[in-house]
Amino acid sequence: MVKTNTSISQLTPEDTEIQRQKNRIAESLQYARIIQKAVLPTQEQIEKVFPNHFVLLLPKDILSGDFYWIQKKGNQICFAVADCTGHGVPGAMMSVMGISFLNELVARSCDFKANRLLNQLREKVMKSLGQTGAGDISEDGMDIALCIIDQDTETLQYSGAYNPLYLIRNGELKIYSPDHMPVGVHIMEEKSFANHEIKLEEGDLIYLFSDGYPDQLGGSKNKKFMYNNFRNLLLNISNLPMDNQQELLKSTLYEWMGTNKQIDDILVMGVKYSRTNNA
Repeated sequence: MVKTNTSISQLTPEDTEIQRQKNRIAESLQYARIIQKAVLPTQEQIEKVFPNHFVLLLPKDILSGDFYWIQKKGNQICFAVADCTGHGVPGAMMSVMGISFLNELVARSCDFKANRLLNQLREKVMKSLGQTGAGDISEDGMDIALCIIDQDTETLQYSGAYNPLYLIRNGELKIYSPDHMPVGVHIMEEKSFANHEIKLEEGDLIYLFSDGYPDQLGGSKNKKFMYNNFRNLLLNISNLPMDNQQELLKSTLYEWMGTNKQIDDILVMGVKYSRTNNA
């Protein structure tokens, strides 16, 4: 029996062309990642508004369908965490569109209501995707938790599409539930999102997140991390500095995953409210 070794120099023209195409795709994805990163708020931009915060963003692929957003206008601080349909390239394109729409809505608005922003965002998403009704074949959209802090009244408005808000105060965690409909086509697309108003207190901890962390598979039985464990983890680390909270969330996640692959984009944002820092 004669053994043969195939070297790179022995690749067929078809193999060589396939490799070139793979390289071009990889280069395009890396460039797209740069573009996506450019539209996300920078660390410096967030610190100007929230000195005590963290953002844990772990894309499943090179590009992420999860995004975070923040804009300050006058005495209003608007911020959000969103999970777009899919991940990778489709999710990333939706995320760039979502950020662009939110920036546009805030720029032209003078009367801020969290649910009004979500209603307007839904209209723009549906129009851009050509979604005409609940029977539409395109079900692309996003799940989102959107908040507005009024620095004068020290109140927080929250409105959510599937994504809740967790607030920890004095060692207790309170859940603010979202509406069970997305920003996009849905059977209840004409229903307004609900608006929750919270009077903030010094040291309140606000957490926004996508479903990637609690849904990650791992542990000895290869099951989801689950929301209850996620809440307990946040409670256990809530007395630590925000940077340390981020590190522990990340290390706990990787320990849970073990040899499992990441199944979805993961995003967790934490903000510690302070009258002085947010003034």
